Amino acid sequence: MKLLNTLLAGAALAIGLGGMAHAEDKTKVGFVYVGPVGDFGWSYEHDQGRQAVEKAFGDKVETVFVESVPEGADSERVMTQMALDGADLIFTTSFGYMDPTINVAAKFPNVKFEHATGYKRAENVSTYSARFYEGRTVIGHIAGHMTETNTIGYIASFPIPEVIRGINSAYLAAKKVNPDVKMKIVWVYTWFDPGKEADAASALIDQGADIIMQHTDSPAAMTIAEEKGIYAFGQASDMKQFGPNARLSSIIDDWAPYYIARTKAVMDGTWVSTDTWDGIKPGMVEIGEFSDKIPADVQASATAIKEALEAGTMHSFTGPLNKQDGTAWLAEGETADDGTLAGMNFYVEGVEGEIPN
Repeated sequence: MKLLNTLLAGAALAIGLGGMAHAEDKTKVGFVYVGPVGDFGWSYEHDQGRQAVEKAFGDKVETVFVESVPEGADSERVMTQMALDGADLIFTTSFGYMDPTINVAAKFPNVKFEHATGYKRAENVSTYSARFYEGRTVIGHIAGHMTETNTIGYIASFPIPEVIRGINSAYLAAKKVNPDVKMKIVWVYTWFDPGKEADAASALIDQGADIIMQHTDSPAAMTIAEEKGIYAFGQASDMKQFGPNARLSSIIDDWAPYYIARTKAVMDGTWVSTDTWDGIKPGMVEIGEFSDKIPADVQASATAIKEALEAGTMHSFTGPLNKQDGTAWLAEGETADDGTLAGMNFYVEGVEGEIPN
């Protein structure tokens, strides 16, 4: 009996160790989101990328996520817990997670971190972002053609280079086809707050805007546009269901290929710290289907712009261009370098108002 018990105990231990080994074979991937996965915008699309990782690798991976994590100390605690829980790779998906990511990565050198839209890297920290400004060139072109009041409203989140680039590229594209166009900007100092976003949309409409753009994460502005009978563009995801009559097109973020590739690199042992900034050509930035409310000739010219950006024969920031104060920035035919774009802290000539501190 004693021998039998010993054999059974040994078998149980072997099974247990086998189970542990199987669990350890899985690559654990964590995601930290600034908004809820149901925002139908930024965090929603990142979570679509997470689900694509699960679909691509099946039982070889385990993914976890925490949503609605404020930027700052809260995010650092969430990242730390993910690392302690055995994550091999952690995607931190908002600009304000930059310093917390660097801080936590220093404490967990064997964990790989990927920070979205930031610029600080380390041996175990990569950065990645999308050239959203290319998409705003396309929708700015459409807006310049479609506005009847010559006033485009723009809901801006925080005064960081990513957001300022978007304002400038949309304005330049609209101005090129409509010299009388003006852009009204409301800063809401949040990524996701449907109430504030709705109020901002209403304020812009009161200022004469008949087209709304946004660099925030909820579909609130789209619903206001639908109610008021004006136009808007989807942000980060398509958002058509929230404004079937209002939506002209959308900028769609597709993170899935990147998330799959970086997860595979961890699995293969080939992961290295890199900086990735992809746009329309690699498909990280997609342009949503055009509404039939857009005239055929405008659809055609917008498609031509998209194809030129994709081919590299067009750049969203091509001179001659001046800064807002009238000082020269880009000479005739000169294009902006990535360093200037990455740190952009000025409006181009013609944009009204001041960038808040």
